[in-house]
Amino acid sequence: MDTQSYRILLYYKYVHIEDPAAQREEHLNFCNGIGLKGRVLISEEGINGTVSGTVEQTQAYIDMMDNHPLFKGTVFKIDEAEGHAFRKMRVRVRKELVNLSLEDDVDPLKLTGTHLEPKEFFEKMQDPDTVVLDARNDYEYDLGHFKGAIKPDIQNFRELPEWIKENKDKFEGKKILTYCTGGVRCEKFSGWLLKEGFEDVGQLHGGIVTYGKDPEVRGKLWDGQCYVFDDRISVPVNQEEHVIVGRDYYTGEPCERYVRCANPECNKQILSSEENEHKYLRSCSHDCRVHPRNRYISEHGLSEEEVAKRMKKLEEEAVQS
Repeated sequence: MDTQSYRILLYYKYVHIEDPAAQREEHLNFCNGIGLKGRVLISEEGINGTVSGTVEQTQAYIDMMDNHPLFKGTVFKIDEAEGHAFRKMRVRVRKELVNLSLEDDVDPLKLTGTHLEPKEFFEKMQDPDTVVLDARNDYEYDLGHFKGAIKPDIQNFRELPEWIKENKDKFEGKKILTYCTGGVRCEKFSGWLLKEGFEDVGQLHGGIVTYGKDPEVRGKLWDGQCYVFDDRISVPVNQEEHVIVGRDYYTGEPCERYVRCANPECNKQILSSEENEHKYLRSCSHDCRVHPRNRYISEHGLSEEEVAKRMKKLEEEAVQS
């Protein structure tokens, strides 16, 4: 397949939308009509999405957005692809584009951190009085991050404000740089930081995706890969040097391959080699391995005897180690 024939669009735009439900129907009908696939969120505060399609389909979408009274001026980050990055088209209405669950919400159109282009962000990262704060979830950080960036101990974006409050001493008197995948989370989070009294707050304009494509910076000071929320799972960033920072969940060896725990009630994302996925039944713990709805067991048609045999082998290896 021609690698130039498909594209993936990543975008967001904060704009007041009076009737998100009506926009959802209009949007979904248009996307289905041209054969686009992806995931789009619409709320009263704007739109945020990732979609995939042929060059013609994605261009038709960009043209529609550019001619829309609400979405005109939306900036699209474009990746070439070998095919669709999604299996269906979903457009959903949400209370927030990114869920911070604040009692007193922040409007990025009124309050947000200083937008820094890649070169300026690159230069400011090297200032000793600056801290670089990753605004993403822990599993995103584990796959790749800027050198020296602080990793918040969070599994969901909405946990970030509380984590900052509990670790405020790490940032007092410092200049703060924050970043996320495409920029949408930082728009609101950086505004919240300013509201909390932090005075010098900058955000990476366009996010990691834009940083990795910048012809001057070329992704320097980034280690690992960038986690993305589509079938690709990850994309490269540093064009000059690739350093693997991910570690296999089971062995600690270098790894950049994500899988989800086979227990549907857990569904935890873990880094795992293909060999260890099979060895540990794609499960993050013993309880998940023996869960009655373990998807790995059903997918591979394992009998109770085969599962018991594998469990016994793992127990023997654990004792030996």
